[in-house]
Amino acid sequence: MIYYPPSIRKAIQSISKLPGIGEKTAERLAMHLLRAPRIDVEQLSRSILELKNSVRLCEQCFGLSDAETCGICSNPARDPQLVCVVEQPADMVSIEKSGAFSGRYHILGGSLSPINGVGPNDIRIRELMTRIAKQNIAEIILATSTTVEGESTAAYIADRLKESPAKVTRIASGMPVGGDVKYVDQVTLKRALEGRHAVQNK
Repeated sequence: MIYYPPSIRKAIQSISKLPGIGEKTAERLAMHLLRAPRIDVEQLSRSILELKNSVRLCEQCFGLSDAETCGICSNPARDPQLVCVVEQPADMVSIEKSGAFSGRYHILGGSLSPINGVGPNDIRIRELMTRIAKQNIAEIILATSTTVEGESTAAYIADRLKESPAKVTRIASGMPVGGDVKYVDQVTLKRALEGRHAVQNK
């Protein structure tokens, strides 16, 4: 990298700070940007600045938004009585891509992890409780991950909601479509067996 002029070295160093980008990949990207039309590079630069300047957290669900309220929370077609609790905005996006959910979300911003010093006050559990108390929510769907942290977070929230009039449910987990039993981990297989359902009524 010492053979490049300072401007290119600086670009490579900046790009290599991105997650999953090593120095060689950063070098290729810097060379690509150098060869790309100026208008494309300027558009990329403006997009990055706009990302930093415009994106904020939705005041209702804490999802990513360009306005005070995100498109999902402001959509009158979404069921406000049905709230799906997820850990991160990316989890919400995954559920949205499935097309299987028509309610709204609450994004915790993480999961409980005592080992890493993350307690109930470090994620948005308090905000969830306030939201349930103020809004007429019929069902809370806990869609945290099936990791130890995700499971403990779901269990903690369920325990906090024992006295709530809202129905509390947990997303199902088990065998993936097309999965081979011999390659499935023990926890997933155990859940698949526990969540079995009838295929023929007798």
